[in-house]
Amino acid sequence: MTLDRILERTRLDLAARKAAAPATALPPRPCGEARGAFSAALARPGLSVIAELKRASPSAGLIREDFDVVALARAYADAGVAAISCLTDEPFFGGKLEYLRQAKLASGVPLLRKDFIVDEYQLDEALAYGADAVLLIVAALEPPELSRLRQAAIDRGLDTLVEAHTVEEARIALGHGCRILGVNNRDLKSFRVDIETTRRVAEAIGDGDHLLVSESGIRQVEDLATVRAWGADAVLVGERFMRMPDVAAVAREFVRAGEAL
Repeated sequence: MTLDRILERTRLDLAARKAAAPATALPPRPCGEARGAFSAALARPGLSVIAELKRASPSAGLIREDFDVVALARAYADAGVAAISCLTDEPFFGGKLEYLRQAKLASGVPLLRKDFIVDEYQLDEALAYGADAVLLIVAALEPPELSRLRQAAIDRGLDTLVEAHTVEEARIALGHGCRILGVNNRDLKSFRVDIETTRRVAEAIGDGDHLLVSESGIRQVEDLATVRAWGADAVLVGERFMRMPDVAAVAREFVRAGEAL
């Protein structure tokens, strides 16, 4: 599954949604103002845990069959996670926009819309359905698009998690004023996961006025201490939690380990 194919489908689906409901017709936001909630949650002491609601993926197929968003979001909130990431891409990840609203109302914790954002309309959707932050993928956007969408998100009160897969992409993100840098340890071409990607990026960019999030491949509690030593401020964990019968128990274990770091 190539990124180009995903983006092509994203744009087709987006055009249909825009035609069906202009931004002015989107539903009212189900909660309070988004501004700063996500970044504040990641800046707290220790290593913060972003827990993901992820039903499926192109590389893993169906991850969780009993995908009850309300129950899972409450479980994450009970476990004390810093934030929740919610996949909203439907064709490739089995997500839905409505999952954002359900997760926000069920948990009350800061919420990230994880999708392939290519248009400001998607920012309006994110805000309307309860997100506090959106994902911007460097590999999916030309530098001017990245800059424009990041500023448009800020103007709407949304935080941005700007995702890089390589040192070069991380430098592009930081060059555009990125405050929250996500390092995806999954190679976009081979889909191979290597958490050493976080180390390589962290060493290359050094310390700075940014928060570093290690994404993908965080499978064991021991991984938290590893990425923390490399400079990570937070981890994003999806499949590890989604595959467990007792989501709250395993998420709580990760949260407590992160708080101790």
